[in-house]
Amino acid sequence: MLQLSFKNRIALNYIITTGLLIVVVFSIIYSIVKHTVYSHIDENINVEINNHLEELKVVNGKVIFIDAEEWKEREHNTVDVNPVFVEFLDLKKKVIEKAPNLKTQTLEFKDSVEDFKLFDTKMGDHAIRQIQVPLHINNKKIGYVIVAMSLADSRMVLNNLFDIMSLSFLGILILLFFIARFFAGRSIKPINSIINTSKIITKDNLKTRIPLPKTRDELYTLSQTINNLLNRIEDAIEREKQFTSDASHELRTPLTVIKGTLEVLIRKPRDSKEYEEKINYCIKEVDHLNMLVDQLLLMARFENQMKGVNPELVYLNAIILDVLTLNSEKINKLNIDIKFDALQDYYIKSDNFLVVTILRNIISNAIKYTKQEGQVLILLSKENEKIVCKISDNGIGIAKEDLEAIFNPFFRSNSTDHPEIKGTGLGLSIVKRITELLNIKFKIESEIGVGTTVILSFDENLKSLS
Repeated sequence: MLQLSFKNRIALNYIITTGLLIVVVFSIIYSIVKHTVYSHIDENINVEINNHLEELKVVNGKVIFIDAEEWKEREHNTVDVNPVFVEFLDLKKKVIEKAPNLKTQTLEFKDSVEDFKLFDTKMGDHAIRQIQVPLHINNKKIGYVIVAMSLADSRMVLNNLFDIMSLSFLGILILLFFIARFFAGRSIKPINSIINTSKIITKDNLKTRIPLPKTRDELYTLSQTINNLLNRIEDAIEREKQFTSDASHELRTPLTVIKGTLEVLIRKPRDSKEYEEKINYCIKEVDHLNMLVDQLLLMARFENQMKGVNPELVYLNAIILDVLTLNSEKINKLNIDIKFDALQDYYIKSDNFLVVTILRNIISNAIKYTKQEGQVLILLSKENEKIVCKISDNGIGIAKEDLEAIFNPFFRSNSTDHPEIKGTGLGLSIVKRITELLNIKFKIESEIGVGTTVILSFDENLKSLS
């Protein structure tokens, strides 16, 4: 099957619709002209019938159908200008008298046609319009009169009109097709731009954008939507490249440290204490590496949206206490004052594993970045039908210009100023993704040298998750 281009399909649909409209208009015009022509002929025939019926005479007991002078009138003796044919029949339908212009031909009486009814028929090879009327004298039927007029001129006019309309119809359709094709080509020009732009876009060339049409129509919206899609794709690929680069760097660092430490160990014999010290150092680096891999896998899981949410009843008080227990060694080592204030037991319906991941990262950060003998305050409360968890510390704080960047993977604010604080820079990025997934409002307030406050706002019921 022949496949038409989009431009040709638009033009074809346009001319089909227009063609149907033209057919309707031409049909109406043809019908009006035909009705006018036939009305004129029918009117003339009726006039002739009435005239001939009035001309019947009885002279000396003999019926006179028509005066000889009347037969001589031009309209009955010529076939050139609207000829009228008249014929008189007796009751047996035999010809009694006829107009001279009939010559050797006769008009045929149609038994199947009602009296006084106009109809089309033929006289030899000529089309005529005919009427047959009974003749009465003194209320006595004496025969019939047939009056007919030639349809040659009328048929010629109607046939010429039909031919002109047919040729005009074909010409109009062909002309309309090329006009519609021209304007369709102009209308879909943005589509061609989309096609051409799409051909040159690759993973290494995502800067090209589709030119926006001047008219703000559907194609403008389509072009703008595709450009926005390309912007999102470009951003996603750039983030992926950056993430891959950062992940490779972060993974390579502990591996390099472990390799370097082991190479130093095998260069010469050492005492058991030195071996133990270096091995413990390697173990810590392996633990760091394991944590980094776990966080990368967790981020990849959310990035690909492969992890489903498992709604269940989550006891926030218990989770916070468990997280504090896990960090008890650090808390004791830094002699940090932990204050956990909850007026009652707070439950939410959410994914327990993901909520644990959120609180573990935030509380661990609060402890990690709090100074020696500092303070961490955790407050659970209910505000405006929402359960609010506020975690505050008086640690090193975050610069205002870094508050947005801290959610980017591997970003660590002022990490060079505090080399003693270890981290991957993935924690807050993971928290951000999980809170968006669970529809938890997440806010960070911080000031350098003053501390950081994280506010989590939970719905009691899991509204938009399934």
